Amino acid sequence: MRTVDVDLEDPDLVRDPYPVLSEWRADGPVVFHSGLGLHLACSYDAANAVLRSKSLGRIWTDREPDDLWRTFNWLHSDSILESEPPKHTRLRAIVAGAFARGRIERLRPAVAQIADDLLDAAAANQAATGSFDLIGDYAEPLPVAVIAELLGVPADRRDDLRTWSQRIVRMYDYRRTAEDEALARAAADEFADFMSEVADERRTTPGDDLLTHLAEVEAEGERLSERELVATGVLLLNAGHEASVNGFGNGVVSLFEHPDQLGRLAADPQGLSATAIEEMLRFDSPLQLFERTAKEDTEVAGVTLRAGEKIAALLGAANRDPAAFDDVDAFAVDRSPNGHIAFGAGIHFCLGAPLARLELGVTVPRLLERFPDLRPAGEPTRRDTFVLRGYHEVPVAG
Repeated sequence: MRTVDVDLEDPDLVRDPYPVLSEWRADGPVVFHSGLGLHLACSYDAANAVLRSKSLGRIWTDREPDDLWRTFNWLHSDSILESEPPKHTRLRAIVAGAFARGRIERLRPAVAQIADDLLDAAAANQAATGSFDLIGDYAEPLPVAVIAELLGVPADRRDDLRTWSQRIVRMYDYRRTAEDEALARAAADEFADFMSEVADERRTTPGDDLLTHLAEVEAEGERLSERELVATGVLLLNAGHEASVNGFGNGVVSLFEHPDQLGRLAADPQGLSATAIEEMLRFDSPLQLFERTAKEDTEVAGVTLRAGEKIAALLGAANRDPAAFDDVDAFAVDRSPNGHIAFGAGIHFCLGAPLARLELGVTVPRLLERFPDLRPAGEPTRRDTFVLRGYHEVPVAG
């Protein structure tokens, strides 16, 4: 097994990690990162095994000191993402019960209206300046507005939701400053206080929104606790927001880099959008790394992990594995089949995946119908993070 010690947030690696990931994968399905003390599953089969193994878990460890990190800690320890069975099973059943009401698909008209309103504003920006920002003007505000609609959050608090989410998820990357950590702690406190207030309102004055349903729904006679309800609301925003924004931005930049495929999709946005969206997620995955911890001695791809040792699925590497996909470095809007694992697999399959797919299924074709000659209008600015892969700004015109 190869040992590596590459800075995962080195600017050159962040710009294009795939040649390095391919090199690691060629040396074996699992490598060991000595700097992080972490095994990395690079092949499709190994990454898929990491995600699905019952002997690997999401083992949350509270940050210290507790008086500083208390809210941040319970927002994670009481969420589905950082829980294992039986707690995870109970939480997922309750949340799935709320989603089972068809609430996601019922959002389609609202998503379309939000998209059209944002594109109207983008067109006005282009008329005034000659371009608009695909991320700031379209991709980023849309999922926040949709989640706010889903949870019943007032429109005038949507900017707060976006700020809190961005500051909290900064903690998921390996390179962060003391200022990043302070901002994340403050965001966790403010986000939790706000969601608690909204939840209290829904209990006294129920509405036709997901937070009301989450407060009311039961699974085997159990409901979410106060903290679990708040943590679920926060997770829904963070997970849904990041997957949609980064999947969209990465995907459109990939289309710009493959103009023949952009031309095909622009000529038939409704007919090709379903397969194109899955290819966007495979080709440049919005989440690159997902950690798990051995609950007991276990084996992954011939590598023995001792209880307590960590291993991460490298989703971007898995989705470029030639053993699982043909012509892996080609972007094909009609790729089928496409069994990518950009949303994970197993019990921690991304809760926000159905919503992200609905949003992308609306926003991608609508963008190309409104701007059929969409093209870059400047150099995109990539986020400086490896784990959550995306762009700050993508200037475009059309």
